Amino acid sequence: MKLLHVDSSILGAGSVSRELSALIVRRVTAGVAAEVTYRDLAEADLPHLTLATLPSAHPRAALAGALDAAGQSRRDASDRLLEEFLAADIVVVGAPMYNFGIPSQLKAWIDRLAVPGRTFRYGAGGPEGLMRGKRVIVALARGGFYGPDTAMISAEHAQSYLRAVFGFLGIAPEFVLVEGLAAGEQTKTHAMEAARDAIGQLAA
Repeated sequence: MKLLHVDSSILGAGSVSRELSALIVRRVTAGVAAEVTYRDLAEADLPHLTLATLPSAHPRAALAGALDAAGQSRRDASDRLLEEFLAADIVVVGAPMYNFGIPSQLKAWIDRLAVPGRTFRYGAGGPEGLMRGKRVIVALARGGFYGPDTAMISAEHAQSYLRAVFGFLGIAPEFVLVEGLAAGEQTKTHAMEAARDAIGQLAA
């Protein structure tokens, strides 16, 4: 089994999403021969998407024209990120919610995965995801409360975006959600206990 572990929090050792994503990796690889690739997007200095940083397989990559050595290096890095994703049987993502959405570095990574002809295609019936069968598990951490029964549901653009974009690729992501982290220590403690219990219930 090949597993791709991706973290995106800027908080390092103090990150809840990092703690939970590591627990998920341990859970799903327990007793299994697994090849794990780790990507820390907060440390990767991944550039935002441009024509020059599109993976080579993207139909619009050629519009960037000839690349210099630095540009080719950035494109090669994009190619590696795409191939890592394609090769993985399971993808575990640590995703904090920042300013109502996902971190920009996580968005930059996802932008390199949405490649026509590789991860999705357009047919007579509209878009079709090509990644069916791939498992994606997201550890999503939120400081406040953004569930469907809250006044802040309209500001929730992290879980909804990740569900939509992975769904577009043919994947139904699983979420381990912890929220209310900024609502006091007792609330945080209870939320973390619930998240750890949820991880223990994940199918291996």
